[in-house]
Amino acid sequence: MSVTTWVWLAVAAVVLFWAVGVYNRLVRLKNAIANAFGQIDVQLRRRYDLIPNLVEAARKYLAHESQTLEAVIAARNQARAAEQTAAGSPLNAGALGALMGAEQVLGGALGRLFAVAEAYPELKADQTIRELSEELSSTENRVGFARQAYNDHVLEFNDAAAQFPAVIVARLFGFLPQAMLASTTSEEQRETLRIQL
Repeated sequence: MSVTTWVWLAVAAVVLFWAVGVYNRLVRLKNAIANAFGQIDVQLRRRYDLIPNLVEAARKYLAHESQTLEAVIAARNQARAAEQTAAGSPLNAGALGALMGAEQVLGGALGRLFAVAEAYPELKADQTIRELSEELSSTENRVGFARQAYNDHVLEFNDAAAQFPAVIVARLFGFLPQAMLASTTSEEQRETLRIQL
């Protein structure tokens, strides 16, 4: 073999090793996104488990506010269904969008529940309600941190997949940009959900 052939073989080997390295990095980053969504999923399930307990504890005080309680449970069920769909395909932008929409409806329903509860001092004094409210508040914080971590992983993946020359490998193997989670879409939704009983 001639020297030129050896040079071309060496260049091809370097390019091949580089492409394998880029591919493996993109796979690792995509798996990190799925893992980050899994962390969101854990916190959302925790929240969904807390909500029925909170509603049941509040039911005895708010019997005449059954419409508010039913709205919370309906929103929770809708959000849980959207979460299960998104958990099945955490990289599907449509499923994530549906989940974020359902979560916004749930946040609004919870906000109305806590606004109604503010008018009932005996409800605010109930130990079970206070404990459940604290757990729910803690879970809301965890959900926020998990969403932030998810978006950080999506940003890292999108940056890695869009930079030249890695974009060549990304497009060749179908590594498409991933959507970030946006928890709010309007000023009204950006208002803080107050959970204080």
